[in-house]
Amino acid sequence: MLLKSRISAQFEQSGQLHLALAELLARPIGEAAELIVEALLNERKVLTCGNGGGAVNAQYFASLLLNRYDVDRPGLAAIALCENAAALTAIAANTGHDNVYARQITALGLEGDVLLVICSEGNAANLHTAINAAGERGMHVIAICGGDGGRLMELMREKDIHIAIPHDNPARIHESCVLVLHCLCDAIDCLLLGVN
Repeated sequence: MLLKSRISAQFEQSGQLHLALAELLARPIGEAAELIVEALLNERKVLTCGNGGGAVNAQYFASLLLNRYDVDRPGLAAIALCENAAALTAIAANTGHDNVYARQITALGLEGDVLLVICSEGNAANLHTAINAAGERGMHVIAICGGDGGRLMELMREKDIHIAIPHDNPARIHESCVLVLHCLCDAIDCLLLGVN
């Protein structure tokens, strides 16, 4: 019976957090969708990155843009910077792990592109260098972060968008991140296709 109670508590905690986030995140998710659509309409792209579960979510989001979310539409330009194991390991071996995303952003990023950073807390040095590289390239930054956003918040510029998931449990943060990404995809489709 103890196991059943623990499992039920996980569902309840996740559900309560999602309900609380609905009002808190509707505006920044909408702003992020508008920013991404503006970039795409100007023939720019979305670059995504993260570490651990954030990397998985970054890949998932890029796949939803490249393929589809809920309705058929043309593919949208997106690259998950965490997918290329050869590039990641070569960069880490030659210039250090802190540069695995920044180096790719410097090579691939264009002014007007969007960098989407996903993390359960904002203290990873490789994400900090990624945000700095995006700023140097004239890119927009959207950060989906748990907790208080950590040091990452110090790097965000005024025009950047922070989607905050104010929770400290990484499992709850990653679950909520998937919901945020689904809402973001739905909003992008709505703006591009007029989906109701």
